[in-house]
Amino acid sequence: MSDNKFEEEKKNLTPETGFNLVGIDYFGDTENQLYVIEHFDMYQDALNAKKDRKNQEEYFVLYKDQNNGFFCR
Repeated sequence: MSDNKFEEEKKNLTPETGFNLVGIDYFGDTENQLYVIEHFDMYQDALNAKKDRKNQEEYFVLYKDQNNGFFCR
């Protein structure tokens, strides 16, 4: 997955508060390959949900830090 390819989609799917577990739809439109699976209030819950997935590399957690910077893990 190229970070640049999904950068705009990541920004659009990053919540103002909390954490979004996001998946990649490799068969979707080029512009809409990312989708929100679930929103979490706590990072640990989002991370545990990601770890429960079969192919963890196809999922990531989006959130903003205290300076409104975008993060993806």
